[in-house]
This record gives sequence, C-alpha cells and structure tokens, in this order.
Amino acid sequence: DGTLKVGTITNSAGSGNIAIGSGVTLLSNVPAFAASVTSDQSISSATWTKIQFDNEILDTNNAYDPTTNYRFTVPTGQAGKYYVCLDYVSCSDSDNLTYSILGIRKNGTIFKRSDMNSNSTANAAFRRFQVNSSTIADLSAGDYIEAFAYISATSPFIDGDDVETRSFFGAYRIGA
Repeated sequence: DGTLKVGTITNSAGSGNIAIGSGVTLLSNVPAFAASVTSDQSISSATWTKIQFDNEILDTNNAYDPTTNYRFTVPTGQAGKYYVCLDYVSCSDSDNLTYSILGIRKNGTIFKRSDMNSNSTANAAFRRFQVNSSTIADLSAGDYIEAFAYISATSPFIDGDDVETRSFFGAYRIGA
C-alpha cells in the first residue's frame, strides 16, 4: 500500500542528516479540505439545514463534495483522528435573529454543536451571529462529516462571501 514503517533512519555513515531529493513531497496532516460559501444561502427558520459549502479552497485527496452532498468522506486507508472546524455567519433580514445553532454531523448524527442566543427579539445589533466550533473526531474510512445550521429568525440565511470567507468548513488528519 506504499506505507514505509521504520524505527530509525540513518545516513550511510550511521548518523547525521539525510538529504531528501528534489521532487519528493512530504505530506503531513492529510487528507485535508477547506470550503467556503460563495453566496447567501436562504434557509427556513427553526429548521436544521445543511450548509452548502460550495467553494473548495483545498482538497488534498478529492474527498470533499462541493456540488451535491457538501460533505467530506474519509478515503480508504485514511482512518484516524481529525481536527474539524466550522465557522459561519448567520443573518436575518429583520431585527429578530434570536438564536443560531451550529451542528457538525458524523454519518448523519450531530456530534458537536455550538449555540448563540441573544435573549432578545427586537434588537438590530443581533441581526448577525458569528458561530464557530471545532473538535477532534475519530473517523474511519467511509465516515463523512457535514455542517448544519438551525437559525431562529424571520428571514434567516447563511452569509456567503467568498472574498471574506465568512462561512468556512474544514478538517485535516492529525494522526492515526
């Protein structure tokens, strides 16, 4: 499978530095992906909705789907611990954005969530929430992760701005 496992590597003299030839790529923290939302995504109030991260910023193993399922699927042979991060801006066209919940799902089930609650119903200062979450996930080959939002407001939407990358989803492998 192309895996080399050794306890110690030494040069031909038995000690010292080892030169890595040109054209050799040393990869760490892969597979990895990062995606953003390129335009506002309208959603229904108080309903769990998948965030459509449609712009791939990075995808080392072609494991993120930015067009259909908007999910990262762990490739064969890449099981391990992953650092997963999610950041999004929830907005409302009215002044009643009262709460916003962020959910990271693994195989369809929420395993990490973050909440933002203004405890107010008529304050223009709460028309936008920046909600973020990060976690370490133990993922097996074939497992998938997705991002969901639950926003209570009159006209809620996920703020999509590719220039500022306001809404962001990503992960990378940190070890076996």
